[in-house]
Amino acid sequence: MARVVVEGERITVRLGPGEVPAARRRTIRLPGSALRRVGIEPDWWRVLRGEAGPGRWLPGRCVGVRHGPDGTDFVAVRAGGPVLWLELAPGAPFSRVSVSDPAPEAAARALRGLLPQGLYERRDAV
Repeated sequence: MARVVVEGERITVRLGPGEVPAARRRTIRLPGSALRRVGIEPDWWRVLRGEAGPGRWLPGRCVGVRHGPDGTDFVAVRAGGPVLWLELAPGAPFSRVSVSDPAPEAAARALRGLLPQGLYERRDAV
């Protein structure tokens, strides 16, 4: 399972061993200055935007790149739990990164310190 870690002014997404082959990478490194919004989505499938690109797209388990009108997203999500999502500024490697982190609340707390205006969202299940 992927984990989001704040290392100084840098955000690192460390992919789990089962996600690496589909993503074709072990980590994603992002500048903390690119972070614009952070949120937690309780329904994993709601973070999937645009058309599926390279990756693995199985029901309940998606890893890879998606292309949409707002840019390119990276996802490493699975059914059964909430998803941490990061919206990034133009010029960042991705528009949005969505991850089924095992501790999304803790990761969101760590990320909040990097936000320019302290923006954070949590969508409660309806």
